[in-house]
Amino acid sequence: MIGGRREGGLMRKASQSVVKSRILIAVAIGISIGCLFAFLYPHGFLSFYSPALHSQVLSSKCELSHRLNELKAEYAAELEKNEELRQQVKKLTEKVRLAEQKKDHAQKQVETLGKWRKAGPSGTVKGLRTNPTVIPDEPVNPRLAVILEAVAVGRELIVALANWNVKESLEIWFTNIKRVGITNYLVVALDDKITEFCKSNNVPVYTRDANDGIASIGRTGNNHAVSGLKFHILREFLQLGYSVLLSDIDIVYLQNPFDYLYRDSDVESMTDGHDNMTAYGFDDVFDEPAMGWARYAHTMRIWVFNSGFFYIRPTIPSIELLDRVAGRLAKEPKSWDQAVFNEELFFPSHLGYEGLHAARRTMDFYLFMNSKVLFKTVRKDDRLSKLKPVIVHVNYHPNKLQRMKAVVEFYVDGNRDALKPFPDGSEWEW
Repeated sequence: MIGGRREGGLMRKASQSVVKSRILIAVAIGISIGCLFAFLYPHGFLSFYSPALHSQVLSSKCELSHRLNELKAEYAAELEKNEELRQQVKKLTEKVRLAEQKKDHAQKQVETLGKWRKAGPSGTVKGLRTNPTVIPDEPVNPRLAVILEAVAVGRELIVALANWNVKESLEIWFTNIKRVGITNYLVVALDDKITEFCKSNNVPVYTRDANDGIASIGRTGNNHAVSGLKFHILREFLQLGYSVLLSDIDIVYLQNPFDYLYRDSDVESMTDGHDNMTAYGFDDVFDEPAMGWARYAHTMRIWVFNSGFFYIRPTIPSIELLDRVAGRLAKEPKSWDQAVFNEELFFPSHLGYEGLHAARRTMDFYLFMNSKVLFKTVRKDDRLSKLKPVIVHVNYHPNKLQRMKAVVEFYVDGNRDALKPFPDGSEWEW
């Protein structure tokens, strides 16, 4: 009996313990669920679905989206300002460089012209190389003066003449000028189609008056006649006090040429030469056996300046050069403008002829490269082909447009095979 009671008491205690455990577990679960809902719905379970709260959430999202758009707009504006400042710094740096260069030239002029002086020790004497510029004469062409004031940088710019016949080449020309970042350039349009074409492509353009005799030649004349026009047209640019980098259209710009000019001469021109001798001059010995002991005569040879790409400063000798070439071309309609240009630059004074007293400089033929140098030498040389020239002038080959496109592919797009299909000369090999 005593044993049975004890077992019954133990069973009741165990049952009570199980009940208590279940209660505690239920309470714990309830508290956990309550905490979970409190965390998920801090404003109450029912209020979560209230229209007011939903409206607040949507409003917050709209505000965040609007603020994000504002921040994006502010960021874009700052980027634009930064680009403008960068361009301003670039222009100011260029002006400072030009000012320092002009100061150096002016000091040399003062030293040479300012007073009489003794020659000094051997090796210390240098003559005047840089002629002073002319005083700008704006009444010569007020309309052109306004355009140049807006386009030129440091009173210098690239100038090209174009009519509709060279429209495709012109597009490659100004596309690469823009790509390089050159802003100071101007197209002298020789017909109305080119004027509209330039305007539609945001290219600075200048059109001469319709009743101008020079303009009529540009509209109706052949390539030879058009080429001779530049010597007439450039005169006004120089009279207005601007230095001009005259450019043919069959040129691909790969760097900014103004970064590579010396500006110490009246005329700074690219050469038709293809190596150091032909570009810069050499002693050419003429052999005449009949003269016996005196059979060998030494001559000086240099390949011509290219009249399709030269930098000319607004000086009296420069303007005289333009007048001389234009005058001779008018009297000698069958003469080639490049031949006349070089004769007037290089022929010395002699009986019956007064030579031009102009300073001249030959550009580096690897930087200012003609197409003979490129296709005959550079493209075949691993070291030279890796160097980027400032410009490539397709002056030696008639299929200009195709070769211009290939030059862009080779130097800009990185296609190392772009130049391979072309022969060295002007004849295709099939």
